[in-house]
Amino acid sequence: MKRREFFGGMAGAAMAGRRGAAPADCGCAPWLQRAAPRDVFASTGSKVKITNMKVFGVTLASDSDRPYVFVKLETDAGVVGWGEGTLEGKAGAVIACVNDFRDFLIGADPMQVEHHWQSMYVHSFYRAGPVMGSAISGIDQALWDVRGKLLGLPVYKLLGGPMDARGVRGYYHMNARSREDLARLRESAASLGVTCFKTGPAGYFEWIETHAKIQRAVRQIETIREAIGPDIDIAVDFHAKTSPSVASILVKELEPVNLLFIEEPCPPENVKAMARIAKRSTTPIATGERLIASYGCRELIEMGVADILQPDINHAGGITALWKVGAMAEASGISMAPHACEGPIGGIATLHVDAAMPNFLVQEICSLVEPGEKEKIWAEWLGFPAMRMVNGRFPLPEKPGLGFELSEESLKKYPFAGTRPMARVFHQDGSVAEW
Repeated sequence: MKRREFFGGMAGAAMAGRRGAAPADCGCAPWLQRAAPRDVFASTGSKVKITNMKVFGVTLASDSDRPYVFVKLETDAGVVGWGEGTLEGKAGAVIACVNDFRDFLIGADPMQVEHHWQSMYVHSFYRAGPVMGSAISGIDQALWDVRGKLLGLPVYKLLGGPMDARGVRGYYHMNARSREDLARLRESAASLGVTCFKTGPAGYFEWIETHAKIQRAVRQIETIREAIGPDIDIAVDFHAKTSPSVASILVKELEPVNLLFIEEPCPPENVKAMARIAKRSTTPIATGERLIASYGCRELIEMGVADILQPDINHAGGITALWKVGAMAEASGISMAPHACEGPIGGIATLHVDAAMPNFLVQEICSLVEPGEKEKIWAEWLGFPAMRMVNGRFPLPEKPGLGFELSEESLKKYPFAGTRPMARVFHQDGSVAEW
């Protein structure tokens, strides 16, 4: 074949590809795009269709870095589902991303939760970070809410739960500045049946820190243990503000305090550094709140670095993703203690997954023993004291789906006031500090 004939044939094949079958290509050409073949599921689907998707930004406090991002799915069966994709410091971006997924969902069967999750994640091509992960999370929770309501069951029963009829064990955050405060906290815990609190070391740490500062941090945690007593579990969140070198010293020094776990002793993306830290201590190591999907946790699980994983249902990819992480962890002897520091919908959704996980340990809520203003607003919205423990446990929802109803009207009192950045913390010399 002559050179001119060869290249002429190639051009002809490319044009034929445009008219008919797609050519062997890099995959990014517009003619490769196809509408979702929803008709292939006609014989097995529920016949229910998603008719609309709405996303709401909800600001409780103008200075908050986490205005809530709530997702609402409407169906032609009159059933609606709610989910949450609140992402600290990036609310506007998540709202936009949720809207980007409209074409994936309108007209689709809400019962095909896994199919929609795969489509949103895979067909986005670029793998999900926290913005996309949070958008998928909100939509996924709403899909499960619809699914449970259509089937007449709470989501945790769809997942095979409950594992414990008493509810889901949880912990509050500790707010005490003196021994007197700690004594009062111990009394409150005893009266409410609370068995666990979380705290963190005060201050910020340089990459290599002084002995005096390390000893102050150790003494702080020792004082808490002395005042709170031996019967209440204490978890300590380093929040990745300690470098591997500083964390390696702290985890060893804190062994006698008998902590439930130490959380994020270094940035979670540095898996090998976290493995070095874990080898220094018998205290369980927890991490995972910043990781997305089951794929983000795979290396930690395979390497046996963490004893406890803490994905956030509002970031990791919703109920679907949290359930998969829990299953992967359970097969490797790793416990689950999910993160939850945003709004009530994601918190409630997490309880459903917790209740069905055999390797569940304890559930976080970023609240104090005494309910504050946000908890009062949650109760106003939902009609019950959401994410408040009774005898140290979160009660299991009894109604179908996620177990609540929410009106758009109730959210209008708290209109979206825009995105607010997360804290920016600096050392005395002006360098950027982890916080």
